[in-house]
Amino acid sequence: MTAPDTPATTGQPRRWRRVKLAAAAMAVVAVVTTGAVAGWIVSLGPPPLAKAREVSTIVLDRNGKLLRAFAMADGRWRLPVDATTDVDPGYLNLLLGYEDQRFYSHAGVDPLALGRAAWQLLTRGHIVSGGSTITMQLARLIEPRRRRSIYAKLRQMVRALQLERELTKGEILNLYLTLAPFGGNLEGIRAASLAYFGKEPKRLSLAESALLVALPQSPERRRLDRHPAAAHAARDRVLMRMVEDSRIGAEDARRAMAVPVVRTRRPFPMLAPHSADQALATNKNSNLIRLTLEARLQRQFETLAHDRAAALGPDISVGILAVDNATGDVVAHVGSADYFGERLAGQVDMTRAVRSPGSTLKPFIYGLAFEDGLVHPDSLIDDRPVRFGSYAPENFDMTFQGTVPVRRALQLSLNVPAIELLDRVGASRLSSRLKQAGASLVLPRDETPGLAMGLGGVGVTLHDLVQIYSGIPRLGGVMPLREIEPDDSSVREPLRLMDAVAAWQVGNVLLGTPPPENAVRNRIAFKTGTSYGYRDAWSVGFDGRMTIGVWVGRPDGAPVPGLIGRVAAAPILFDAFARTGRLPAPLPKAPRGTLIAANAKLPLPLQRFRSAGELIRTADHKRRLHIQFPLNGSRIDAGAGQGTLSPLPVKVTGGSPPMTMLVNGKAVGAIDGRRQRMIDPPGPGFVRLTVMDAAGTTDTVTVRIQ
Repeated sequence: MTAPDTPATTGQPRRWRRVKLAAAAMAVVAVVTTGAVAGWIVSLGPPPLAKAREVSTIVLDRNGKLLRAFAMADGRWRLPVDATTDVDPGYLNLLLGYEDQRFYSHAGVDPLALGRAAWQLLTRGHIVSGGSTITMQLARLIEPRRRRSIYAKLRQMVRALQLERELTKGEILNLYLTLAPFGGNLEGIRAASLAYFGKEPKRLSLAESALLVALPQSPERRRLDRHPAAAHAARDRVLMRMVEDSRIGAEDARRAMAVPVVRTRRPFPMLAPHSADQALATNKNSNLIRLTLEARLQRQFETLAHDRAAALGPDISVGILAVDNATGDVVAHVGSADYFGERLAGQVDMTRAVRSPGSTLKPFIYGLAFEDGLVHPDSLIDDRPVRFGSYAPENFDMTFQGTVPVRRALQLSLNVPAIELLDRVGASRLSSRLKQAGASLVLPRDETPGLAMGLGGVGVTLHDLVQIYSGIPRLGGVMPLREIEPDDSSVREPLRLMDAVAAWQVGNVLLGTPPPENAVRNRIAFKTGTSYGYRDAWSVGFDGRMTIGVWVGRPDGAPVPGLIGRVAAAPILFDAFARTGRLPAPLPKAPRGTLIAANAKLPLPLQRFRSAGELIRTADHKRRLHIQFPLNGSRIDAGAGQGTLSPLPVKVTGGSPPMTMLVNGKAVGAIDGRRQRMIDPPGPGFVRLTVMDAAGTTDTVTVRIQ
């Protein structure tokens, strides 16, 4: 018979059952909790990185230097940054040492840092160092918290773990450096460095680096423009902590602490505003736009335009465009003297404004005449009064030079020879050739190209003018201009302007144009122009490397008495070439087959240009008496300034011998068998020369002896 159970023996199984039930319950709770946590993590979804990757649009020059940045739609400045290339290593050393020493070894959350922060809080009664890693701070920047809480901290930790799985350490650091707040509407190390120090964060001093490490911890309470004292104290705490951690020396820290903090923001870089505006309008969906400009040259030319415009008058603006001849890349683009000047309509790009070019199209008239074999640079051409129907061109100084070499006619920008050549070349052909080379000429409504276009009777932009001029040093091939760097390396074909020999001849002639005062001769080939009514002053020049164009005038098109291309624009052109910092490159050598000879050695048809009207009258001229030299209205340099006058030759054609020569109505002898006679001028001033033949026919010219 068995003994009955005692209370001690019956209670033990019951306790085990309760333990088992409790364990089971805890397991269930753990499973449920784990499932809930897992469900909560899943419900969070992936980190919202798309919005975090939105940045300001920046415009860079050909070398990667910042020309201009645009604020985001909400007004924030957030510039993209790459820690490996854009940021000073010293700053990164301070940042990681102060914020996250084990950044490259933890998985997003640093238990040691969390434990250290908790222990410091318990033992010292205040926060000494935070436990958040760079990744956790990035998580908070991506998803800003409304208030501090355990839930918010747990969410940051989860997001940090997710970010570490999705991104590399470099990508995490880049995002943090892009999003970190620095007070006001400044986000990211690059925006802060530009706004506070006026420079990129590639080279920061120790004081600057420590300040930029301190600001994101409390950006509004340490804003330099509002709370400089708080920012100063925070910077010094960073420096002292870095000394304690042996990351910097005590003496270096002491010197850095002595540096005052800046108290104002600087404006963001704004070079080439017209180019940047145009690039942004063209590339609306791009946050990074690279231009062909050179920041150094752009800054030099903007200063030059501003200073020269101010010296010329309060209503005067200046436009400058510089291009690389070989590629057609625009290396400097100044659309106005002052982008923000309302009086100057500064935001209007005057390099794209259609204006009268004055005499700047003359080189292309001569180029086509060279190409057609009508003249040679050393051919003789008449500068005398002439009429084309109702059109009678005159020179700028209202005088005539008589018979001059074609070379000199272009260098002096004589109007009559240019129009005589255009009459032979054809205005429509000139217009067609310039359009073929990329210049969009604008004619008055319902008008066709006429002779007046040779003197500015057509509209053209500085952009197009520089483009066609750049074809001359390229020996006739024009590269279309571009300012935005292409995404591909596609080959562009040059446009035809004129043949190589003609282009070389034009360039060689323009190289000898007398330069402005104090400028060196034979360095820059250039041409000036002045539009009707002194509204526009132009100067376009080139060497073997670069072509630069300058426009000066009022944006509203009002006349400016005395505004002349040679006086107002040419000095700016030569100053622009000087500011490139390089000696002028030589022009190309003469192409094979180029005829280089003095006038006497030229083929007979090239020794003297004959106008279209003269060719028509040739047969009649063989019969009719005509004084061939000197020309009516010409000025003859007979050496009056030296005290004695040189004999003056008189040549005639046609007529019936014998022929008598009269000077101011007095007979001085007969014309010889070669139909010429040397006469002694009666003195300086106007002289009337008359020849009478056997039939009583006469011809008279009036010349000025000087």
